[in-house]
Amino acid sequence: MRLNLRRIQTVLVTGAGSGIGRAIAREFARDEATTVIVTDIDDLAAGETVEALRASGGSGDAHRLDVTSADAWEELATVVRDRYGVPDVLVNNAGIVVVGSFLDHTAADWERQLGVNLFGVIHGCRVFGRQMVDRGSGGHIVNIASAAAFTPVPSLPAYCVSKAGVKMLSECLRTELGAHGIGVTAICPGFINTNIGRDGVVVGVDEAELEEGRRALQRLRDLEARLPVPIADPREVALAVKAAVRLDLAVVPVRPEAWFGYAMSRFSPALVRRTTQPFTAARAQQLAERLPGRRGAAADRQPA
Repeated sequence: MRLNLRRIQTVLVTGAGSGIGRAIAREFARDEATTVIVTDIDDLAAGETVEALRASGGSGDAHRLDVTSADAWEELATVVRDRYGVPDVLVNNAGIVVVGSFLDHTAADWERQLGVNLFGVIHGCRVFGRQMVDRGSGGHIVNIASAAAFTPVPSLPAYCVSKAGVKMLSECLRTELGAHGIGVTAICPGFINTNIGRDGVVVGVDEAELEEGRRALQRLRDLEARLPVPIADPREVALAVKAAVRLDLAVVPVRPEAWFGYAMSRFSPALVRRTTQPFTAARAQQLAERLPGRRGAAADRQPA
């Protein structure tokens, strides 16, 4: 760990149209001297984030980016270098989730999950890591991994693999790029209230069960919204990102469950596996059925 006193002028955040990415963009934009480059595959959502930044006195610009495309990354890197200069901080945040048992995952499911969550990070680190090295004055790369990187979950095999890859990539790059004054951090959040679950891909589940799962997620969000203090707030991750850049931290779990999983994965991996073994897709459905409001929702679907 070392104190990073570099003045941050330009930050690029992927997947910043909502959730964690938007929270990270807003946190960096609090410094009026910082320009935040907001990217997302949904250019409208990216634009909404930039509007929010500007409304709060910050500075930002929106760019559409498909993180799975190496060519798109190369094009963006050229535009960013010519228009803003080399970013001081790159935050690879874009991600999706595929939920279901391993045997229900198709080859296409794996390609989609790894394409966004792992190769999207690889592409970003490659093009902007090169720019930072060539500039010769350091920088910082933050990769948003997950507690799933060290917590095996039966219903999230592809997701866990992708995030474990992000964590290990970050540690490999940290050893290589550190000689050039470039810090690399893996942020590993636990449960955070975002749209990733609602917008995720579910395999091996029929449409009726899938719709009920979406309703269950919304009921959880509604319950959280009624609490006096927000929990699982994306800003927790954003604050961790800023601290990681300032202190040049290597791996940063976010939230108690992530810290617990990280510690136990180092001291007793077998216990972690036994703890997460019950979390199958079928078990998730059973838990969803017990959430408040399900009985009323089921009644609403009954014919008159």
